[in-house]
Formats: sequence, C-alpha cells, structure tokens
Amino acid sequence: MRLRVIRPASRQSGQNQKSSLAIWLFLLMTTIGLTPFDSDAQGRGRGASTPRSDSLRQAQQLDTDGKHQETRAIFQALIDNAPTPADRAAVQRRMAMSYAYDGNCAKSIELEEQVISYWVTRREAEPQNAHYQEGEMANEAARVCIDAGALDEAERMYRRGSELGNREPEPRTHPKSLWDYRLAHALARLAARRGNAAEAQRQIAEATRILDSDSAMASAQRQYLPYLKGYVALYTNDLVTAERELTTAMNQMDNDPFMVVLLGMTYEKKGDQAKATELYQKAFDMSTGSNPPNVHSRAFTRKKLGR
Repeated sequence: MRLRVIRPASRQSGQNQKSSLAIWLFLLMTTIGLTPFDSDAQGRGRGASTPRSDSLRQAQQLDTDGKHQETRAIFQALIDNAPTPADRAAVQRRMAMSYAYDGNCAKSIELEEQVISYWVTRREAEPQNAHYQEGEMANEAARVCIDAGALDEAERMYRRGSELGNREPEPRTHPKSLWDYRLAHALARLAARRGNAAEAQRQIAEATRILDSDSAMASAQRQYLPYLKGYVALYTNDLVTAERELTTAMNQMDNDPFMVVLLGMTYEKKGDQAKATELYQKAFDMSTGSNPPNVHSRAFTRKKLGR
C-alpha cells in the first residue's frame, strides 16, 4: 500500500503550522517505515511511551481541540500500519469517535461495524468477551446516533447490540437482564425524543422491573436510572422532575460530563441562562475523553459557549 504524503503549506503560521508539520512528519515516517509501531496493549501494559501510543495521545488531543481532520489523518496512518488486527480495531474504534464529534452517525456505524468484525474473529478464542464486545460496539454506535438525532438508526443499532450481546454462550459473564435493561433504557430515551411520553414511561417501568428482577446486575446499573428518568422528563418538558433526577444523576455519575450537559439543558429550558452556561462550561472542561458521552458533550458545549 502506498501512502501519498503532502508537505504542509508554508503560508500557515503559529500553532496551526506546528500541528500540520507534526502530522506531516508522522505520516512521512510511517510511509518510509521509520516508525517502530509497537503493540498498543504492550505499551499500556508496561506504561511505556512508544511512537504509536504517543501518536494516539496526540490524535486524541487534536480531536479534543476540535482539529478533527488532522486527527483522522493520524488515525488512518495508524490503521493502515497496524501491527495486529487488535491494534487496527482499537484505532478504528477511536476513528468512529472522531466522526461522532461531527454527529456523523453513518460513518461511526461503518467503523464500529469493522470493530465488530474483528471481534467475530475472536469468538472461538474468547467467546464470552467477544460476544459482549460486539454488543458494546453496536451500542456505542447507537449512542452516537441518538445524540446526533438519527433516531431510527440509533434504534436499529441498539437492537443489534442487544441481539449480539445475548448470543454470548454459557457460562455467561453478562446476563440477559443486562442487555434487556440497556434496551429498555434506550427505547425510553428514543420514545422521549420522538415525543411519545406514554411509551417512554412504559419503558422506564420495564427498565425498573428488570433491575428489580436481578439484584446482582442492578448493583452496578441502578445508578443509570435517575439519568433515564431525567432524560425522559427533559425531552417531555417535565422540568421539575428533570432537574431533580438529573441533579441526582450528576452527583452519582460525577465523571460523566453528559449528566452536566443534560442538567444545563434543563436550566436553559427553565430560562436560567446563567446557570446553564455555568454547567456547560463545567461539562466542556470535563469532556476530554474518547467515548460517546465525552465526545458529544465536548461538541455540544463548544457550540453553546461559542468556542
């Protein structure tokens, strides 16, 4: 495979020039084979810095800074030169999150499906984990789509995630109740976004029933119930309930910037723009990770704050 590398334009200046030059040098090294791509897993395991792990960190920082085209150039080089299928899939997943900044549901699904295809190859070697990861990747794509407003595609991928996850063979490491709960949670949010308050409440009741039926599963998953109730209340204009439940959710899930965003949206709907802006700034500062809650929160609040 031949990679065409184009030198950055000399008329660029300042930080943009430095960033483009760094990417150009990275791509050039990749093309001529000077970058010793170590396994991501090995790098993480020994805590060492490698050219590949350094490039991943640089790409994530560029994504966080809103420089998505530059990020994707790095990711594509890492995909093209991945030393193992696992390394390739890991970067394809990161690329899917990069497109989530743009709300690009279709591209995120395309890339997550490539990751799912990798996990299909792992079914024989690690059947429980492989099926679980397939379901996770489908749900991750679904989350990108619901945040982008592509509700039909979100529902399709949430249902696909539940189906894939529930193919896990015995002895199962993730019970059917987990996937049933996640699907009811998703269907309630989708119903609220579609303006169907009655269906949203029916799905909340179903999610609660599933939690009550499996205390072991519920011990880790019950924290997501106030988020669900607050989300549905926000999108069905029950702002008193939304404020109460989302405040609880924000306190319980204090590392999730999306809870802060939702509470900010609630205050904005209530007409308290100062409080909303305060929460949007908090969420913007928090959202530096590479997963759907962080990515959507960063993109959403960047627009709200005029960054």
